[in-house]
Amino acid sequence: MEENKLYNAVQKTITLADGREITIETGKLAKQADGSVVVKMGDTMLLATVVAAKDAKEGTDFMPLQVEYKEKFASCGRFPGGFMKREGKASDAEVLVARLIDRALRPLFPSDYHADVFVTVNLISADKDIQPDALAGLAASAALAVSDIPFGGPISEVRVARINGEYVINPNFSEMANVDLDIMVGGTIDNILMVEGEMNEVSEDVMLGAIKFAHEEIKKHCAVQIELSKELGKDVKRTYCHENNDEELRQQIIAELYDKAYAIATSGTAKHERSEAFEALEAEFAARFTEEELEEKAPLIHKYFHDDVQKKAMRNMILDEGKRLDGRRTDEIRPIWCEVGYLPAAHGSAIFTRGETQSLTTVTLGTKLDEKMIDEVLVQGSEKFTLHYNFPPFSTGEARPARGVSRREIGHGHLAWRALKPMIPTGEEMPYALRVVSDILESNGSSSMATVCAGTLALMDAGVKIKKPVSGIAMGLISDSATGRWAVLSDILGD
Repeated sequence: MEENKLYNAVQKTITLADGREITIETGKLAKQADGSVVVKMGDTMLLATVVAAKDAKEGTDFMPLQVEYKEKFASCGRFPGGFMKREGKASDAEVLVARLIDRALRPLFPSDYHADVFVTVNLISADKDIQPDALAGLAASAALAVSDIPFGGPISEVRVARINGEYVINPNFSEMANVDLDIMVGGTIDNILMVEGEMNEVSEDVMLGAIKFAHEEIKKHCAVQIELSKELGKDVKRTYCHENNDEELRQQIIAELYDKAYAIATSGTAKHERSEAFEALEAEFAARFTEEELEEKAPLIHKYFHDDVQKKAMRNMILDEGKRLDGRRTDEIRPIWCEVGYLPAAHGSAIFTRGETQSLTTVTLGTKLDEKMIDEVLVQGSEKFTLHYNFPPFSTGEARPARGVSRREIGHGHLAWRALKPMIPTGEEMPYALRVVSDILESNGSSSMATVCAGTLALMDAGVKIKKPVSGIAMGLISDSATGRWAVLSDILGD
């Protein structure tokens, strides 16, 4: 039987500036998923699928998106390590790639779309010199593009490295030895969505140049996906209704509560006191309704209060007055206090506190036997410098159990590790294995960057001859497209 009678495969090709090709194929594998594609570059192949529930679960008022990225050991002819000889839970590296995909996709689903969406990307064939994480975002987006799931994309993600002063898109492993900039950039055909990576103290112009260079490539990837979606008739998405709105109630809440919320926002109170005041204001409004009425109205009251009153009051306060929730100016950093050598039995320790965010960080020196062994599908070896970040529930006053290491903890720890890694001495200057552990004891924004600051202090307390001290803060952008107003925030709060 002829092959084309068994399936109808459609293929598109993207040509990179250096002549390498990326192909996107659909209609051949995993056809029962809502969307399925295979992205191929050289001998590397990623299978991406997406499935969405037909309806939202009752009471869901957020985007329940789950992204999984998995590398199959068979993809490059290897057995998994360990006794079981099969793939187990996601490695830290796989979690980090899944988070890269998630961060670019999540903002583009409609704000009123609340059905469960599962995106799965599997590395099914691996060229040992091609970095598959640079293709994962494209694969996930292409799967959405060939589905009928509502989505404001397409997007793509690319790696940009600067090698000998020249920008390169999606470089191979063998080209990464002497790079001074290595970033992943995600974006749509119009805008940038996400940037993550590391640099060796490059200038602002170099950084901006890399982002612009990446976006030119991303535009090409998006154009191909749009073409593919139209060819398959998937540019028209499914209809849905996940919210029942009450415009009269919304206007009533805005009219009665906005000024009161603005007064709370400008009061300059502490985090928990401010939260309690907002909750009390919402509860006071809800108290006028009977229990029977609240069964229907409670979710809408909470939504309208949060989106149209609390959020807008906080944003307008910043844009109108240049003043923030805790009374600071937009460029003002919260008060800082630090202490080193706090733990007498640890090799090195430090407390770093910025406002209501606090990290207690330790450094432990070890021998070669303590180095982290790496046995991933495409990367094997050892790592002398590790950093772990812990975010217990008590740090935000939450009464809930701690259940293993979260993806957020893996991601935030990796950010801090990337910031400190270039400053760790190498060779004979650093004969030890190093482990930095940041325990977040209080959190109100910027805890990953508190880890960077506390890590620097603890490393110096342990006597490690770091090349330079490193610090970090989290930044934010508040903008109002209707009026063209905007403000950049230094050292953001959790709110």
